[in-house]
Amino acid sequence: METNIKYAVIGGGSWATAIVKMLTTNESKVGWYMRSVYAKEHLLNAKHNPNYLSSVEFNTDKLLLTNDINEAVTYADYIIFAVPSAFLSSELEKLTVSLEGKVIFSAIKGIVPETGRIVGEHFHEKYQIPYDNIGVITGPCHAEEVALERLSYLTIACADAQKAKIIAKSVSSHYIKTKITDDIIGTEYAAVLKNIYAIAAGIAHGLGYGDNFQSVLMSNAIREMRRFIKRIHRMKRNINNSAYLGDLLVTGYSIFSRNRMFGNMIGKGYTVKSAMMEMNMIAEGYYATKSAHLINVEHKRKGKTPILNAVYEILYEGKDAKKVFQKLTDKLD
Repeated sequence: METNIKYAVIGGGSWATAIVKMLTTNESKVGWYMRSVYAKEHLLNAKHNPNYLSSVEFNTDKLLLTNDINEAVTYADYIIFAVPSAFLSSELEKLTVSLEGKVIFSAIKGIVPETGRIVGEHFHEKYQIPYDNIGVITGPCHAEEVALERLSYLTIACADAQKAKIIAKSVSSHYIKTKITDDIIGTEYAAVLKNIYAIAAGIAHGLGYGDNFQSVLMSNAIREMRRFIKRIHRMKRNINNSAYLGDLLVTGYSIFSRNRMFGNMIGKGYTVKSAMMEMNMIAEGYYATKSAHLINVEHKRKGKTPILNAVYEILYEGKDAKKVFQKLTDKLD
């Protein structure tokens, strides 16, 4: 196994902060690029991210903090991207150094809106990164519980099992357990889709549906996820594993789920714009809904995804949430 690997995390949000926390438990130095000059300076002086997971205190001697993405990329062998998918392209446009030879892991749970591709496909097609050098870090795991050091599980996906093991070892601790898989496409699409279904769960809650309906909704959601992923990337996988069903459940039910929170506000009558402004956070599922819908149209599979269709109609066609969900209830079993 490779040794003396240098890591860099790209992003300044809660999930990026949680990943840096995990890495600094085991690594002597971690590169960390964040766009905000204020956040960087505050972190250097006060030892914590002022905007996200502020309870996490860092040993700044272990951090190579920078506002220059090129410095972080140059420093690292393994680069973990943890920025919202809507901002990935604009961040990558700042690159003047090559990604050749770098190992790229995505902790982004969304689809790149400019290309309609999941992050791994985006790096492969636009930057010619071989799939053996691309991986995915997925849950079920909320950043807030990492901050509290509550027992959490991560799934590390890569076509090259050795690289997955390297990442797994570097983020493992007494409260982080890991497993590896070679299903990079399936786990990444699952991470995208579960945000859409969490919005659906939130809408249902906002409309006043109870736990009985929520359980039926999640049961149908995992089957819908299986059909969608199987159509995109057919391989042997157990959809009931943590990376698929587990991540769906935690995102659909957790109080920390921003996608469920966003959906709850929509169900209560907020507009998309007002919900986003009040949350002051990115709900990845909003952007993922449009991209997943377009994939469905391309593959002529709309008839197989009633929950996805319902969320799309509410968020992008402006249809009344109450009426859409009344129709959806007749399509679930």
